[in-house]
Parts: sequence; structure tokens; C-alpha cells
Amino acid sequence: MQDHVKIFEDYLKKHNLKLTRPRHVILAAVFANHSHFDVDALYDQIHQKYTDVSRATIYRTMPLLIEAGLIKRSLRSQARDHYEHIFGHKHHLHLICNKCGSIIEAESAAVETLLQNLAKRYNFTITECNIGARGLCEKCRE
Repeated sequence: MQDHVKIFEDYLKKHNLKLTRPRHVILAAVFANHSHFDVDALYDQIHQKYTDVSRATIYRTMPLLIEAGLIKRSLRSQARDHYEHIFGHKHHLHLICNKCGSIIEAESAAVETLLQNLAKRYNFTITECNIGARGLCEKCRE
């Protein structure tokens, strides 16, 4: 069994919930995505093969995946929340194009060091950090 499935299954058991077939399908689709996604895109992806998994079920499952520590709501672009799976992924920054909505992931080591130093200075514990910059991508600047 893959680690993310075990983590989700354990989370659900702890909350007296079951890993139903629709939840398993959603989890598999989320981890098949290796980029940012929104619920509508995820629904379209799932609905091609599993017509019985509703958009409402996906919306209800997303908070469970977030609470289980498997995904996070990473940003809002073009009036939609975008998600990404974080289990097994390095931290990174998001560069978001204001025109086309493209999302570029960038290394964040220097920024993370700065944040950790600030947190230490103020005796603060960082539990979550979402950093993004908005502008125009190379294609949209042309």
C-alpha cells in the first residue's frame, strides 16, 4: 500500500470515517496530478472514467485530504482555489501570471532560511507558509 493511501486511511479511521471507493478514486486522481489543480479540473479528470463520483463528493473530500496533511490549498488564481499534494514534495514558491494564470514553482531555500531566522528572532513557530508572487510570465510579456 502506498504511504499516502495509508495516511489517508489512518486519518479517516481516527475520525470514524471510511475510505470509500469514491474517496479512493479522488485520492488516486489527486496523486496522479503532478501540478496544481482545481476542483473543476479534478472533476473532469475523474468523470472521464468514474461517472458516479460527483463534484459534491470531491468538494467534501478536499478538506479531509487537507486535514490529513496530504494536500494544501496552495493559491487562488483566476477566481479558483488551486491545490497541490504536499506529501513527499519539497517546499517551493509560486510565481503566478496575472494574464494567463500559469503557475511556476520556484526553489525557496533562501526564503525559508529568512523565515526561520525571523521566527527564531520572535520566538515564533511557523506551521504553514504559502508564498507567491504575481506578475507576467515570459510568454505574456511578449
